[in-house]
Amino acid sequence: MSILDAIGNTSMVRLGKVVQAGSASILAKLEWESPTGSMKDRMAQTVIERAERDGRLRPGDTVVEYTGGSTGTSLALVCAAKGYRIRIVTSDAFSREKLDHMAALGAELTLVPSEGGLTTRKLMLDMIEVARRMSLEPRTYWINQLQNLDTIPGYHPLGEEIWSQTGGTIDAFVHSVGTAASLRGVAAVLKEHKPSVGIFAVEPAESSVLRGGPAGPHKIEGVGVGFIPPLWDAAVVDDILPVSTKDAKDMARRLAREEGLFAGTSSGANVVAALRIAERLGPGATVVTLMVDSGLKYLSTDVYRRG
Repeated sequence: MSILDAIGNTSMVRLGKVVQAGSASILAKLEWESPTGSMKDRMAQTVIERAERDGRLRPGDTVVEYTGGSTGTSLALVCAAKGYRIRIVTSDAFSREKLDHMAALGAELTLVPSEGGLTTRKLMLDMIEVARRMSLEPRTYWINQLQNLDTIPGYHPLGEEIWSQTGGTIDAFVHSVGTAASLRGVAAVLKEHKPSVGIFAVEPAESSVLRGGPAGPHKIEGVGVGFIPPLWDAAVVDDILPVSTKDAKDMARRLAREEGLFAGTSSGANVVAALRIAERLGPGATVVTLMVDSGLKYLSTDVYRRG
């Protein structure tokens, strides 16, 4: 057994107080139960192990990636467990906890300055370019998560867990889009089991590019990169729901105080959208969403900071 064996097999709970009467049931998968407190542990383990199997990553190599924090923390965990050096390109736009967590696990951080702490298209492209230049160095494996198809099967086990834990009664899956890998990975499994399952994507209302709107700055960390991600597949999605940063943060606080669920901002966005779908589907239906990561990653931000 190693720390990597603790990834996945997370709990699922039913939301209570935030769900309106007359709506479908909403079940939330507690992805913070994985070792770094994030669903990204699943993907990180898969992309590293696939690269090892086909020789793209060999002992003594360095792993490089751009990330808002959760992916970088998960990659740092896997690299620490397996003995790889890891270099992370990130930014001051992301929480201090995420940066410190990556560094604690041995990641070497390069910070790209943001525009007032906001996630923007320019910031993401600047981070990608810095990582690309690093990847040209010898013995370096660049994860390149926005382009890496290995990220999608990293979430197939999550889809199987959802199917099993709901006993096949799921009617809709609601989840926010960053790279789109987790949405696609889960959707592929659920659609194979039950083609009628609705798949609903969530994105920041301030940067609703998936719906054809303009890119804009927002503060829902880890999602809404400001352009249509290369792994996005509109064919698997039934609808796209925009959620504002304010509504996502407000819901994150409500989840903590009313449900005892201490989650990050994208989890708040997931629940805001899930409530809309639950109202649309009505009693007797089952909606599943994800608690993407732990609120412990956001204590220094205005989501939870006191005063």
